[in-house]
This record gives sequence, structure tokens and C-alpha cells, in this order.
Amino acid sequence: MRKAIAANALTFIILALVGLGAVIGWGRAQFYAPGPLAEPVFIEVAQGDTLNKVTPKLVESGAVDDPQIFRLGARYTELGSQLKFGEYEIPAGASMFDVLTILASGRSVQYKVTAPEGLTSFEIVQLLLASEELTGEIADIPPEGALAPDTYLFGRGATRASIIEDMTEAQAKILENAWALRATDLPIETPEELLILASIIEKETGQPDERGLVAGVFVNRLRQGMRLQTDPTVIYGITLGREILGRGLRVSELRAETPYNTYVIPALPPTPIANPGKASIEAAANPDPTDYIFFVADGTGGHAFAVTLDEHNRNVAKWRALGN
Repeated sequence: MRKAIAANALTFIILALVGLGAVIGWGRAQFYAPGPLAEPVFIEVAQGDTLNKVTPKLVESGAVDDPQIFRLGARYTELGSQLKFGEYEIPAGASMFDVLTILASGRSVQYKVTAPEGLTSFEIVQLLLASEELTGEIADIPPEGALAPDTYLFGRGATRASIIEDMTEAQAKILENAWALRATDLPIETPEELLILASIIEKETGQPDERGLVAGVFVNRLRQGMRLQTDPTVIYGITLGREILGRGLRVSELRAETPYNTYVIPALPPTPIANPGKASIEAAANPDPTDYIFFVADGTGGHAFAVTLDEHNRNVAKWRALGN
């Protein structure tokens, strides 16, 4: 009798173990099997989120259809304790193991914001404020010229202040390198003056192959004590970079005595008039050697350069003949 009971107990244990093994095997297969998603979804893991907080988000999004197996698999693989905050894209058909691997990778979705060359600091701030993926406020408008135009990548929830900090650090490094490699005979004395000159170059031409020549013209004028006579500085004196003028300059504005009117002041304006890109800063630091003193728009998006005033006046007449 005892032997029969023992045999039955042993049989029950064996069957239970077999059954448990089958359940474990089934669960494992479910954990690694293709998931239910028919198309990608985005999941946000907030700072400090635990597996228990993330799991309901995954179930609601349809990325996971069995939260118990998901949690067990997360603990078994130890991925559940490695989740990193950020926004993640879960692809169609991702298994529960794939989902965990993605959330633990730290490779969150990257967004970007692009600040083109020549924007003012006010305009860049407005650009950042318009980004829905960024958070936080910007306490003050950064100094003009202090921000490096470029494309910046960030994860959802990054702060606008952090992007401003990245742009400021990048511009400082660009300026430092350009100043260290500048031509030895420049008629400017400080990195700030170099930045001011670069901002004028940036606003005067959008043609990459002209930057060096435009820089050369302005450097020649500074050497000779001539006024720069550049419209963008006058415009900045009117708008302070906070709006588009939207019209031509008036004669009275060209004659007005303001700190930025280079038709009146025989020097650089007191601050940059925009945020110049790296190419314009480098052009200001190492302008093309040239005898040109004048330039005017040529009607093609570029400029006609001249050494003498007579030649320049002929170029101006051609420009006016085009109806401008």
C-alpha cells in the first residue's frame, strides 16, 4: 500500500514537473515570439519609471498583450531593471524581448531643430519656443552672435535652455579656433570684433564663394578708415533683430546717427547683428586677399565687386537698370 502511494506521488510529481516545464516552455516561446503590433508605436519612459509603470503603457499601446509573461521575462532577463528614460519607437511585430531590449538600450527617438545661419538671437529663441518636443522656458535672450547656427538633435522633453547652452558652447569653440588661426594683419583687436564682422558678412551674402571677398572688402575699408556702409547694420539698428523690416531703407534712416548705422559711424557696430555660421567666422578671420573696396548686388543673387568708385558706380547703374 505504501509503495503504491509512493509510486502515485512520484507519478504526480513527475507529471507536475512536466506540466510546469511545458508552461515555462510556452511562456518562453510567447516572450520571444513576434508581437501583436501591426505598425510602429512610440512609448515614453519618464524619468524614474519602473517596469510596473511602463507595462500598462505597453499594454495600452498594443505592444504587449500578456503583461504577466512580459514582467516574468523582464525579471528573468534582468532587462526590467535597466530601463532608461526617453521616447522609443517600437517596431511592428516586436517581441516582448525586443521591446525590453529597446527600452533598455537608451537609443531614444531623436528630434532635431535647425537654426539657419544669419538668424538673430531673438529669432532663434522663437524657433525653440515653437518646438513642441522641447520643454521649459528661456529666461533671457542670449547675446547677439553667441549662438552657433546648426542642426541640433535631442530627445523629447529636453529643455530649451539645454539647446541654448549647446549652441553657446559650440559658437564659443568656433570663435576661439578662428581667432587662434586668424590672419596676423587684421584691423580688428578682439574675438568680439571678429564675431561682429562675421555677422555682417553673413547678412551681406548668401553665396558661399563670396564670403571671402566680402570679408576682404570690409577689411580693406577698415584698414583705410572708411565707413562700411552696409544696409544690414542699419536695419538691425531699427529692428534690433526682433522683426522683419519688410521695406526698403529710407534716406533719413541711412543718415540717422545710431550706434549701428555704418553709413555714419567709421567703425564696426557695437555688437553682432546676427548669429554667423562657421564659414562666415572663418572668412572674417582669413579674408581673401583683394583690392576690392566696393560691391553691389548683381541681380543674380551675388555681387559685383569694384576697386574704384567709378567702376562701382557703373555696377550700381547696371543694378538699377534691372528695375531695383
